[in-house]
Amino acid sequence: MGRNLWSALRAVVVVSIITSSHAGIILEQRQSTVTGWNYYGCQTEGTSSRALASKATAYDTMTLESCATDCAGYTYFGTEYGRECYCGNSFSAGSVVAAAGDCSFACAGNAAEKCGAGSRLSVYTKGTGTGTTTAGGGGGGTTTSSPPVATTQPAGPGPQKAGLPAGWVYSGCLQDNIPSNEDANMQLPTFPYKVWDSQTNDATSCINVCQQYGFNAAGLEYASQCFCGDIQNILVASAPTTSTNPQAVQQYTRSAVPLTYDDSQCNAACTGNANYWCGSGNKLTYYTFTTNPVKWNFPTGAAAGSYSLLIGGVVVPLITSQVITGKVTFIEKSGTGEPNGTGAYELDLTQISNFNNAWRTMTGLKTDVFCAAGLTLPDKAGRQITVGGWAGTSNYGIRLYLPDGSAGVKGVNQWTEDPDNLQLLVPRWYPSAMIMANGSILVVGGEIGQNADEQPNLEILPRTGGGTVYLDFLQRTHPFNLYPFIIVVPSGIFILYYNEARILDENTFATIKILPNLPGAVNDPTGGRTYQLQGSMIALPQYAPYTDPLGVLACGGSTSNGGYAIDNCVSTQPEAANPVWTIERMPSRRVMPCMAGLPDGTYLIVSGGQHGVAGFGLGGAPNWNAVLYDPTKPVNQRMSVMANTTVARLYHSEAIVLLDGRVMISGSDPTGNYSPDPNSWPEEYRVEVFTPPYILSGAARPTFTITNTDWAYGAGVTFTSSVGGIKVSLLGSVSSTHGNSMGQRTLFPAVSCSGTSCTVTAPPNSHIAPPGWYMMFVLNGGIPSVGQFVRIGGDPAKLGNWPNLPGFTLPGV
Repeated sequence: MGRNLWSALRAVVVVSIITSSHAGIILEQRQSTVTGWNYYGCQTEGTSSRALASKATAYDTMTLESCATDCAGYTYFGTEYGRECYCGNSFSAGSVVAAAGDCSFACAGNAAEKCGAGSRLSVYTKGTGTGTTTAGGGGGGTTTSSPPVATTQPAGPGPQKAGLPAGWVYSGCLQDNIPSNEDANMQLPTFPYKVWDSQTNDATSCINVCQQYGFNAAGLEYASQCFCGDIQNILVASAPTTSTNPQAVQQYTRSAVPLTYDDSQCNAACTGNANYWCGSGNKLTYYTFTTNPVKWNFPTGAAAGSYSLLIGGVVVPLITSQVITGKVTFIEKSGTGEPNGTGAYELDLTQISNFNNAWRTMTGLKTDVFCAAGLTLPDKAGRQITVGGWAGTSNYGIRLYLPDGSAGVKGVNQWTEDPDNLQLLVPRWYPSAMIMANGSILVVGGEIGQNADEQPNLEILPRTGGGTVYLDFLQRTHPFNLYPFIIVVPSGIFILYYNEARILDENTFATIKILPNLPGAVNDPTGGRTYQLQGSMIALPQYAPYTDPLGVLACGGSTSNGGYAIDNCVSTQPEAANPVWTIERMPSRRVMPCMAGLPDGTYLIVSGGQHGVAGFGLGGAPNWNAVLYDPTKPVNQRMSVMANTTVARLYHSEAIVLLDGRVMISGSDPTGNYSPDPNSWPEEYRVEVFTPPYILSGAARPTFTITNTDWAYGAGVTFTSSVGGIKVSLLGSVSSTHGNSMGQRTLFPAVSCSGTSCTVTAPPNSHIAPPGWYMMFVLNGGIPSVGQFVRIGGDPAKLGNWPNLPGFTLPGV
């Protein structure tokens, strides 16, 4: 059946219900009968109180009959959300008749019956079907009759008021495109996201896409246009800029509140259904959700966490990583960074109070690590490696560091590099790297040089005689697939690039599964998640016995058309039979974000801008607040808006979790200009930490002692804990750059305790936990201990014997 024909038939049905003198009878036939009660209609909740406020019950066996029993002695009963029952003798102020179709939820105890919906009550009365509404609410006011009609939909053309998606209501005719205070030539839309300009535009399709992306307001204009936003946008514009100049406008504000008009002013026939109106010139027919598609949490005080200055820095880093000694390495763009910079430093976290003791200047880098990839190797020394870089020989760079020193004692080892004898096969700028299940190093993608052609292939280190493997999908999606996200999954290698994802065979690298494309922004479904549209991605927690498919979560990013920073996260299980991306709206837009997995299985989202794309001078309007994502909560209720920073963290910023459970946040290189300039957000040397609520709660942190820090797969490893009844988490060692946390993994292995003597069972194989170094934490009621590094799976590729070249210290196998 054609769409217009179906819409026309639907309108005929609606009109026939409204114009029939037996509207009450028709409504009654749509609902189940209840002995001794008459169906009254579908009713909205009150403005500031429950529509029926005298009594309430809720249970999972709710039926119309059980609610009627609960409300014996009252004039009305109403069922809501399938499992809630409300009783009363009158309706509170603001409760009005809703479309009959809005009350669409099946009763929890009898799926054949209808029990309201979100903020909608299926109402029954002991009277004749005519009720009273108390104007003041709660008694004492005047009363007016409420006829039992299905809807207020007019018989002729007008705004659609019936047959809307559940929970949505028509809200009026509203002014659009108001000049900004900052620039009279800048017209600000009332709802910020123009979704389409279509010849099939109608209220239902526009509302559906707005709700899918988490918005609670939808507007239609010029007959063919659909806009999405929030009810709050009527008062507060959402219009960030891309400026990296703190003196310039960061957010445009509206010069006036949008006016409301009589319905007749929004009289352009919808292109998708001429029976209804879809706004007019600079006027929106608009709809609002009576509840909200998403529920963000807004904790305060210690529950919101806190930002604080850790130490003044000596470098604007490109890559940060905590090494197995507990120190943190910082690598900058040597040669293109600050004059006289060496490109590498190490921070001793135990010496924060003594600046000179805290920082160690390192040497040994011979080529530029600008936009390279980094990893911690699974060899027994936990060496760090960077690959790729900027321009010429640097594009081929392979650099290694063997950590040494200890708390309070500076190491002496330096970075080691031999550009003549140890190189990548091909030049790579913005590549990604990963430890494979067999322990080898996989290097993927990048460009052949500065803003040059794609490097659409992969290679393996140590080299075994093979060449590169061509990846046609990287060629096709250039230039928005740089720094692709790659992780080991049981069936192979998962790779996310631009707005696509697939699984590769780990031996042949042939594609074995293609996932649906990732949803992007509501106004551009092709928005991307990898550089230059840079978002961030993490692997979600895996729990013993590891039978559930691994989940992934990608947050933020931007669009190639206009640089609209994406304000959502999407998640899926790539190895599920039919993976589907779930959209969860973030509290704000975010491009160039960083994500860090915490010991308790939550994830911190920080930094970035609210408009633009990644690159020097291309992304601005800093995003100041942190967001905590808890995957154990229901979808669309997982995000909490946490504390704010005062430090702009834009392009080239990083975030890593530390062994003490805090998150270290560093960097910001918004323009590449190291000369002080009041008209630019600064090159950021300051190092911050975000302290999560589990540290600020004041609860005692558990402690543990473990002697075996080199685990075989499946082994039982004993340790002593300060308390029993604990959990253990394992976080993969991370190198953070450009929103890509290479090596990230979160595991909750099986653990058992007899008193304070405990045994943890190592993950079973290298597809659950690729060989390498992990931070081990003990958790008591969600409060983590200070962590300790352990190695899982050994060094199966014998990286400890590589590279066998003069100048490189090899830890052996």
